Amino acid sequence: MNVKSLGYIGIESSHIEQWQRYCSDFLGLMNMSTDSNELSYRMDDQAWRLSIQQGKAEDLVFAGYDARDQRTLMALCNQLSELGCPPKKDDALAARRGVSCLYVVQDPDGLQVELYYGATEAAETPFVSPAGVGKFVTGDQGFGHIVLYTKNYEKKYAFYTEGLGFFLSDTILMFGKLMLTFLHCNPRHHTIALAAAPTNKHLNHFMVQVNSLNEVGYANDRALAMDIPVTTLLGCHTNDRMVSFYTKTPSGFDVELGYGARTVDKNWSVAHHNSPSIWGHRSAE
Repeated sequence: MNVKSLGYIGIESSHIEQWQRYCSDFLGLMNMSTDSNELSYRMDDQAWRLSIQQGKAEDLVFAGYDARDQRTLMALCNQLSELGCPPKKDDALAARRGVSCLYVVQDPDGLQVELYYGATEAAETPFVSPAGVGKFVTGDQGFGHIVLYTKNYEKKYAFYTEGLGFFLSDTILMFGKLMLTFLHCNPRHHTIALAAAPTNKHLNHFMVQVNSLNEVGYANDRALAMDIPVTTLLGCHTNDRMVSFYTKTPSGFDVELGYGARTVDKNWSVAHHNSPSIWGHRSAE
């Protein structure tokens, strides 16, 4: 069994006001917040996809994965238990997240992983982007992707592949020294990438995908107009072929915004790349 998608993520930061500007005015997410200490953002019919809560971590603090239904959720819990990582049911947290049922487990680096089904949808109130973004690519592909650091690569790889049912997409040797492993669970080329690195942080970056190249250009213009720090200039990746650029968030990690990624299917062949980009993606710093 495998998870359906990355459903939502949660960031902890002491820069709530800066995040509000970043998410609404730059990324174009719809603010659904009801608490000044926890921002909540929507990008499609799902009631929320991104949470920014008050705190000092400046990092990813939880990631929620859609398990489709109760049968799949229980099968995933059994798979994780066999790995020595038994999830625990949390009804109070399920109510807070707005899902029907939720189990919690820690991955090998201590990141809180939430497995659930029955996320609340709000299609009766259309998604409206404050920045004019027409549509984000979500649906069966979920929120987007996250790139995670790990000090326990083998255990982390087993957790996500044997425990959550992810499949290997490909690998990239970054700048001749750092190997990245890309994993998929649906047609999105990768929902998770793992980078073996000795850091106390979980998140390298997260990615949101728009549905046209013009939307990438508009976002690039917004970043320049708003003095949002661009860390990596426009380019095209070797593995997923996404055209994208990266900006620095108020917490210090990056967000990738892109378009045009290819998808995987049952005929996908695992590959290896020795460069992260076909063209571009030069450092802007």
